[in-house]
Amino acid sequence: MPEVDLVRDVVVLGGGSGGYATALRASQLGLTVALVEADRVGGTCLHRGCVPTKAMLHSGEVADAVRHAASVGVLAQLDGVDLPAVTAYRDGVVGRLHRGLTGLLRSRAVDVVAGHGRVAEVTSSAVVVEVDGRRITGRHLVLATGSRPRWPSWVRPGPRVIDSDGALALTAVPARLAVIGGGVIGVEMASLWRSLGAEVLLVEAADRLVPAEEPTVSAALAKALRVRGITVVTGGVVGGVTESADDVVVEVGGEAHTVDVVIVAVGREPVSDGLGLEDAGVRTERGYVEVDERLLTSVPRVWAVGDLVAGYALAHRAFGHGIAVAERIAGTDPVAVPEHHLPRVTYSDPEIASVGLTTAAAQELHGAENVTTATYPLGGNARSQILGTTGFVHLVRLVDGPVLGVHAIGSRMGEQIGEAQLLVGWEAHPEDVVGLIHAHPTQNEALGEAALALAGKPLHAHS
Repeated sequence: MPEVDLVRDVVVLGGGSGGYATALRASQLGLTVALVEADRVGGTCLHRGCVPTKAMLHSGEVADAVRHAASVGVLAQLDGVDLPAVTAYRDGVVGRLHRGLTGLLRSRAVDVVAGHGRVAEVTSSAVVVEVDGRRITGRHLVLATGSRPRWPSWVRPGPRVIDSDGALALTAVPARLAVIGGGVIGVEMASLWRSLGAEVLLVEAADRLVPAEEPTVSAALAKALRVRGITVVTGGVVGGVTESADDVVVEVGGEAHTVDVVIVAVGREPVSDGLGLEDAGVRTERGYVEVDERLLTSVPRVWAVGDLVAGYALAHRAFGHGIAVAERIAGTDPVAVPEHHLPRVTYSDPEIASVGLTTAAAQELHGAENVTTATYPLGGNARSQILGTTGFVHLVRLVDGPVLGVHAIGSRMGEQIGEAQLLVGWEAHPEDVVGLIHAHPTQNEALGEAALALAGKPLHAHS
């Protein structure tokens, strides 16, 4: 048997959001940590997801601002989009954050071990992980290997048929592009490439885009994307994807669409294969690692965080998981990460921001007669008028009780999610919120106006 090369209190498999959060917090609490990463610390979020896509979305936002500059009296002309320059800007942002993260891990004395790790042995007192021939022993093991784009069986990847990772490797803006999947990633991809100049077809099999959101939000999003020139098809069954050297033909509902590139964005799947979990006795369901309310797996001393655990695939959820697990290992009793209080943002144009229960979910849980709502249109908000955006803020509350959900659509709505999260997380009553005077003119006022309406005293809204 190979000798053990490293012994630490905690071994973390995966250096993405959940993994490095675990490592940093565990180190803060005085534990020794080894962080095993096969690629680069920061994971999908930093290198292939949240950060690079949002940087490119910002480039698209600037391009759109130039296109519409004359509407605010500024004479400007868009000469085109230089995708290699956009990529350089994006990679600069990612590089700076990556250097900051590696420096932070180094300053916390976290041992970063490069290579692919798998569980080799589990005893009553330790877990042994093998990394490319090295053996690392920890009193606890945290699984944090994240997720990857999911490919349905009816489509095969190719030079012109790519996933969200492949979309970041494009060297020129396609003239014609199709996005299969109208969830968060698909909508962001469609919005991004439209802003950069592509003609975009967006296909969603469900009867509406972003089906996890309020139906009114989905409808407003579809309308706004169509106004921007995106062809939106809902209830669209893809009959086939045929790639040639020159183009791709996508058949939707019996109609053929010829495009240059297809982005497949039908969701993500956990990366739990090749880790030795089955041999170690770690139970999984559809690839997701089964955990209890503490995020402990079926094997003592083995934990799982982030996208490996069924639920929202969000980097900030993984951060919360990692911090909580590190604190439990250190012997404290942290508050569990509440799934229904997690803020969610879709970074399209317009943006969607949500937290808490939808109207339908609240009615199912509490009874329709015990739930009431208020919607405040951004048309009545001065700052939104200045920005030229439309949309609304929708609040869901328990009758004579707290706010259960906040759902918004419009430009920059993602920046309003902080207060919305506090309203839901702290179970605030609208009557409590109306005493908080919101600065004018800000988009943040829209939340205050919706709360005023729910409290029975609307100001800039019809009663």
